[in-house]
Amino acid sequence: MKLRPLALSFALIPLAGAAQEYSSSFNALRMPVSSHVAAIGGQSVSLIEDSPAAGWANPALYANASDLSLSLGFMSYLSGSAWMGAHFTKAFGERHTLAVGMQYMNYGRMDETDENGLTSGTFNPKDIVAGAGYSYLLSDRWSGGANLKLMTSSLAEYTSVAVAVDIGLNYYDEETDLSLSAAAQHIGTQVKAYDPDRRSHLPFSLTLGLSKGMAHLPVRFHLTLVDLTRWKSSYYVSGNADEEGKKVSFSRKALNHIVAGVDVLPTDYLYLSLGYNFRRADELAAAGTSHWAGITAGGGVTIKRFSIGLSYAQYHQAGGSLFCDAGYRF
Repeated sequence: MKLRPLALSFALIPLAGAAQEYSSSFNALRMPVSSHVAAIGGQSVSLIEDSPAAGWANPALYANASDLSLSLGFMSYLSGSAWMGAHFTKAFGERHTLAVGMQYMNYGRMDETDENGLTSGTFNPKDIVAGAGYSYLLSDRWSGGANLKLMTSSLAEYTSVAVAVDIGLNYYDEETDLSLSAAAQHIGTQVKAYDPDRRSHLPFSLTLGLSKGMAHLPVRFHLTLVDLTRWKSSYYVSGNADEEGKKVSFSRKALNHIVAGVDVLPTDYLYLSLGYNFRRADELAAAGTSHWAGITAGGGVTIKRFSIGLSYAQYHQAGGSLFCDAGYRF
């Protein structure tokens, strides 16, 4: 198996991400691109499903998508803004899979004001991410892959451009329904910044994931560990200390790296999901919103070649978001 180059890549990646903090640009890269991922907490690199969108977070998972598959997704995000995208995969032989995808974030119309607060017009900020991916089946159980993503962002007359790479590795045992993954996400840089004198980094994340189905129960559990190169207290929303003046405890920091989810599978064609994102719950609670914070839910159904999914999550104290997507295998 050709695992040595991939293992070496993962060994070196944390050195590049260790110095990065939470303040970053192009945070739309953190958003889920499938309703199923959104339903199990919003972040997963080990979810095995027949969808081109699965490989957007971990390109090794493109190997599990059918030849000539298409997925379309739309999510309402805050007031007047939306997150939408399309993904497509094409298999070549038994081991190679190519993918293309695009995501678009429309933030809605905003007032443009001068330094005195006087409105001079409106503008429509937006982010666009276009990507191409490749996965290779290393063996019957191992697959690896990579994504190349180009991002543009516009804010009134200002624009920013960035390029990023994702690298992923997956082990999947179909007999025991066990999936183990590692992914280095958003390795890249700004090619053009809004302000040439103030460049920021991309939201790099070293992520590990586990998905495991039960032998005698129609249940599958998901556990994802995110941002594993960031452990400083200053990374958290409460800063170096909480409201009582104490440093953020290690247990609290550890929990904020965990995303957990569960699928209930009544049949092979239906799933119901529930998830919890500890970091999101902590941040929303600190912002004054604790009701349903961090909890996600959803479900999906497959009818022959067609599939559809729906999920709910809260990403902001302004309200919840609905994600609807559909897939088709040609």
